[in-house]
Amino acid sequence: MSVKGNIVVIRYESYKEMLNFKLIYKILGQLLFLEALLMSLCLAMALFYREDDAMAFAISIAIIVGSGFMLKYKGRMAENSMNRRDAYLLVTLTWALFSFFGAFPFTISGYVPDYTDAFFETMSGFTTTGATILDDVECFPHGLLFWRSLTQWIGGLGIVFFTIALLPSLVGGQTKVFAAEATGPIKTKLHPRISTSAKWIWSIYLMLTIACILSYYVAGMGLFDSFNYAMTTTATGGFSTHNTSTEFFHSPSLEYICTFFCFLSGVNFTLLYAAVIKFKIKELFRNSEFRFYIFLVTVFSIFIMVELIVMRNYDIEHAFRSAIFQVVSFITTTGLFNDDAALWPHVTWVVLSMCMFIGACSGSTSGGLKCIRGVILLRMVKNEFRQILHPNAVLPMRIDGVNVPNDKRLTLLSFLTVYLILSLVCSFTMIAAGIDSTNSITITLSCLGNVGPTLGLEIGPTMSWSILPDYAKWICTILMLIGRLEIFTVLVIFTPEFWKES
Repeated sequence: MSVKGNIVVIRYESYKEMLNFKLIYKILGQLLFLEALLMSLCLAMALFYREDDAMAFAISIAIIVGSGFMLKYKGRMAENSMNRRDAYLLVTLTWALFSFFGAFPFTISGYVPDYTDAFFETMSGFTTTGATILDDVECFPHGLLFWRSLTQWIGGLGIVFFTIALLPSLVGGQTKVFAAEATGPIKTKLHPRISTSAKWIWSIYLMLTIACILSYYVAGMGLFDSFNYAMTTTATGGFSTHNTSTEFFHSPSLEYICTFFCFLSGVNFTLLYAAVIKFKIKELFRNSEFRFYIFLVTVFSIFIMVELIVMRNYDIEHAFRSAIFQVVSFITTTGLFNDDAALWPHVTWVVLSMCMFIGACSGSTSGGLKCIRGVILLRMVKNEFRQILHPNAVLPMRIDGVNVPNDKRLTLLSFLTVYLILSLVCSFTMIAAGIDSTNSITITLSCLGNVGPTLGLEIGPTMSWSILPDYAKWICTILMLIGRLEIFTVLVIFTPEFWKES
């Protein structure tokens, strides 16, 4: 009897996993130092232009550094051992804290005096959603505009992922953290060491950004605008330094450049690495997700182009440029615009809403459901029809030679179910708040998919979200975070099981 009791105790102890708060505090403190360092770039920008936001950045940096030291002190003598629950909590807290402190320059400077609006703007930046509450961005100083763009660029591939690439020793349990923050149901690695993979992927991201900066500059954009638009283009974020976005420049060449780099940023960066560095272009076109992505962009663009020619009398080039720009902007969840889609035929809104929902490729900077999930769902439907005709057949599912096991399929269905439930509940809440149904649905899809623009008359794709009530803005910020971290990473923290000791 006692032996059996001992066995039970041993088994209990082996599965016992306490949350390692000290390690979480320590890493959060170190990450806040990184945020202060990034913010110092904006301080330098403010000093260079001699504008009135310099003091706001200086005070914000001092607060962030002080908070970082406090967290480091609380995390002293931490055991460098991280389990999956630690990783989920760390990633969620990192994004929340970065947004909490990142809002300070807006409020302290007085340009966004309401903290709700400042937090909304910052969360929209880090999650690369691109929705804004600013009615006039052109009155903002250069430092704050650069900070908005920088938040999107850092958040593009992930805050913690950026840290792993920059300072791999800073984050313990890298594999678990990567799993908690990476996008898509199938996680691919270039190298057995996560830190090495992170460096390679970030090198592609950096090369893409530099190429975008140079392209914009050569096409006639100013240096400051080139940096800002390039960061928000490659991050598929969509923040702009002008109220009318890319339409401000009245330049078809700039619009085509923007479309091209948005499209590339919507491709899986692991595939881009293989295509660009290893010259394996054929691998790109053999990939099921990439082919599905191209198919959707092509079909949706042609459909909208025809609608604009027939229903709005656009000439062929203008219709093609507007259609492909908006489709790529919506499907990559960028949110930049070169035309007012609110004035287009309503059937095009349905197409753009589908783009918002589906999104681009996994492992990219885009949001949405991701094309790979669309591919798997279509294969599942195909297999179901075959199973009906051949009940005893064993039908495996392979995507590009990789078997998708049943547990992955169940996870996908669970993800889709929660995604739809969240969309329905939040849309209903928005409608109850007095927002029209079209706006309510597309606001929810926009936040959950990290898209940015919405469709409707009250808040159109070219308008700010400032008219939303405060509680709706907080709902939107939570949806942005949930959508960016692919739902389960955030929601699992609110389950009773997460906080149990075993």
